[in-house]
Amino acid sequence: MPATLSVEKLYKRYGTVQAVDGISFRVDAGEILGLLGPNGAGKTTTVESIAGLCQPDSGRIEVCGVDARRKPREAKRRMGLALAATALQDKITPREALESFGAFYQRHATAEELIADFDLKSVADRGFDTLSTGQKQRLALALALVNRPDLLILDEPSAGLDPEARRNMHSAILAVKENRGAVLMTTHDMDEAQRLCDRIAIINLGRVVAEGPPADLIARSRNTTTISLRLEPAMPPGLLDAVPDIGSPEYNGSQVRFVAANVNQALGQMLPLLDRHGLAIVEMHAQRATLEEVVASFL
Repeated sequence: MPATLSVEKLYKRYGTVQAVDGISFRVDAGEILGLLGPNGAGKTTTVESIAGLCQPDSGRIEVCGVDARRKPREAKRRMGLALAATALQDKITPREALESFGAFYQRHATAEELIADFDLKSVADRGFDTLSTGQKQRLALALALVNRPDLLILDEPSAGLDPEARRNMHSAILAVKENRGAVLMTTHDMDEAQRLCDRIAIINLGRVVAEGPPADLIARSRNTTTISLRLEPAMPPGLLDAVPDIGSPEYNGSQVRFVAANVNQALGQMLPLLDRHGLAIVEMHAQRATLEEVVASFL
């Protein structure tokens, strides 16, 4: 079975800036792929190229086996798109917007179905300009799903939402996955990425620099675990610098902090050294690397 979305060697340049530099990835049915990276990494250009909002210089984009560059209209019928900000006429109502968008497609959900699914009944006949940020975001997602797409593309779907609205948005995205839809999303929210995404592609300078499930990326990180110690007496600065399995030691009086890929090996090498210098561990904390730290390590 072909991937719902397949991107191969995508390139896009703006003047002297290589915004996308040979990006490749795929998203299968029933899967959520998150694109993570700093501002200017190439995430939005990649999304816009897939959605047909800009033309890449080269590369192949397939949506459900359809060449999106050669047959853009056919590909667009199979995808839904919600950008970070949705702009509609001030006085159009959610019901009117959903009915208007649905009229463009042979296969579409009804306005009433989407109003119910996205809890828009109380505002269905109010002007767009009166809606809260969360209501506008829910409407944007409903509009993206009006054609029952095989591929849903989301750019910062929960940006600016309060916690309850964010939870509701996450539930709606997971429902798409449970119905065998494929989801491609960009986000700066690491908790959101870790909760929702089956796989993550980290993008930097227009390239995919790491890809895999969040747990696998954390396990592969060189900064897997951070260890903090309090010692008596204070450790001489530089004592741990030459220990092979200890990285980036920081000394602050009786406190020392370092990272280790293998905690057992690091402690095994460190303890004899502490004994030789008459140092005792009074307190110790070990914390697994966060996804944010892992992403930063690849940039």
